[in-house]
Amino acid sequence: MSGNKVILGVISAAVVGAIIGLLVAPEEGAQIRKKIKKRTNSLAGDLIDALEKSKQSAKDTAENLKEEGSALKDEAVNKAAEYTDTAKREFNDFN
Repeated sequence: MSGNKVILGVISAAVVGAIIGLLVAPEEGAQIRKKIKKRTNSLAGDLIDALEKSKQSAKDTAENLKEEGSALKDEAVNKAAEYTDTAKREFNDFN
């Protein structure tokens, strides 16, 4: 999650910086508004792309963890069955 916060912070800072830079530029209002709109749309697209990559990364990580958990569960079930069989054999040998 902290990676998402960093990405969001960097993009937000870039947007604010671009807007401030355009506002202090010696150009007409219409040109400044066009540039602000163009840069904002570009940065919004970059943000959406970054969020989609983060979302996919989270999905991949969740799937990997699910597979690892399933494998560990299967291993635990097999070990439990082994121990149960061993205990039964030793009990029968004892009697």
